Amino acid sequence: MSDNKSPIKHSLKRRTFLAQGSAAAFSAVCANATDPPPQKYFSLWASGDSHVGTDKKRGRESLADAIRQSEFGDRGAPSFDWDIALHVGDFSGNQGAPKDGEGEEVIKQLGAMKKHRREDFYSLAGNHDASFEDEETQWWFRKWIDPTGENTATSGVDNKRRKFPVIGTWERYSFRVGNLLFLIMSDRNDVGPPVGRGERGGYPAGAVTSETFAWWKEQVESNQDSIIICAHHHMLRETTVASGPWEGFRKKADGGWKQHYHGYYPKGGPMGSSYLYWLDDKPDAQAFEKYLAEHPGAIDMWIGGHTHTSPDDTYGGRSHIEKKWGAWFVNCSALTRYHVNIANVPMSRLLTFTSGSGEVRTQCYLHTNQHAKAGWYEKAERNITLSKKFRDSE
Repeated sequence: MSDNKSPIKHSLKRRTFLAQGSAAAFSAVCANATDPPPQKYFSLWASGDSHVGTDKKRGRESLADAIRQSEFGDRGAPSFDWDIALHVGDFSGNQGAPKDGEGEEVIKQLGAMKKHRREDFYSLAGNHDASFEDEETQWWFRKWIDPTGENTATSGVDNKRRKFPVIGTWERYSFRVGNLLFLIMSDRNDVGPPVGRGERGGYPAGAVTSETFAWWKEQVESNQDSIIICAHHHMLRETTVASGPWEGFRKKADGGWKQHYHGYYPKGGPMGSSYLYWLDDKPDAQAFEKYLAEHPGAIDMWIGGHTHTSPDDTYGGRSHIEKKWGAWFVNCSALTRYHVNIANVPMSRLLTFTSGSGEVRTQCYLHTNQHAKAGWYEKAERNITLSKKFRDSE
């Protein structure tokens, strides 16, 4: 874990102290003996929607550029420390099922890390990472992204090398950092229309299986002594910017819908294109929303992406960071510049947890100069209050 704040050290030698013989020197030494230990920090770099293939076609390395900026800075934008990264899906930019070539490109760009190891990256599947229904289930995500390390030869992930090992499967897993419990859920847009992918592209409406929801509920209810942080590619309904019904599109002059944040697919649950819409094949299920409404404060945070837009956008009357049902919802998207490029501003967020504190500093980092100067965008910074104080060790 990062230790970004060192205490001032007093180094009076014994003979100097005796020579001075002053009450001030004695007080300084005594005060030093009771100084509190240095604060410990845990820094989570949250990003998503790199859509590597899309940006690569335009000569941009969306994922590698962000990694290099984080570790070394770039073009006036500063570097920053992070302990682990969480990418909330949509590594692929393919409108059909992703292919091996793009998987190889993702691994190449992850190789830009010099100060971190492959296992410092935690990931989940987005709607564009999904296989087609007639393919082996989520083969591309499991082969190349592989959060559990089941295909180390292709993904480079060895779960035994993780600072915080994962428990579970590629579809749903958990890990702990002190008293933080992370519950990570992949999108299941691989089961065929109308829930999943059609002839062209990943339908944008989010999906999980009833097994994943049952797992999530059990984890939440049996870990109420922990600070629970959930992640899925999609945000929940009406929590953050443009996450409400039909908010993925704009009206045309003839009254129909046209693409805006998301592509318009009339057969793919378009009403829910901006949020987690499906539970199995039940549309607009709102399973998580109903549970959280009945159990306010059950979780502390939900991190997602999917909707790419400016950090100042408040479409639907909601910003990127909002509190609802006693939980904070954080849209960290997106690293891409060119995938559905109506409103894209490449950005990510750094969440800094301080041991002994219940506050989390949430900073917004701009990866290009198109919206404002690249680097920290102070206007979008927020302090989040947790239900409990963070402890860096149990």
